[in-house]
Amino acid sequence: MREGTDAVTHGAQRVFRFIIGAMTDTSAPIRQALRDALPGAMKARDTPSRNAIRSALAAIENAEAVSVEQPSAGGGSLVTSEHVAGTSVGVGAAEAPRRELDEEHALEIVSAERDERLSAAAELRAAGQEQRAADLEAEAAALDAFLC
Repeated sequence: MREGTDAVTHGAQRVFRFIIGAMTDTSAPIRQALRDALPGAMKARDTPSRNAIRSALAAIENAEAVSVEQPSAGGGSLVTSEHVAGTSVGVGAAEAPRRELDEEHALEIVSAERDERLSAAAELRAAGQEQRAADLEAEAAALDAFLC
């Protein structure tokens, strides 16, 4: 291993201790555990863990978003803006309910995020980019702490 990789591993170990401390309540949802661990990763200046946690939270939030449905050409009582094509106006016109993911789906998303990092790390390592591969492996290890 290179010296930079050892520093990343040591930093990750510090954050893992914080993560485990944040996850003392085993019934806590993965999203809350990620949110609780993020400030610790930021304070520890552990960039791989911080990036992985932020990315996992964003992936969960994106999975809850609903697709935008286009209004039918036949009409209805939808009032559209004359200034921007395809938009609607009025109070609450842009609001859409979000889906609520259960814990199982959130865990699947975090697991997929980890798997993507491991796959990309293998590709980078094959291309000779050891440092970036080590960073992605550290991010995957940070997410792995939430999946155990």
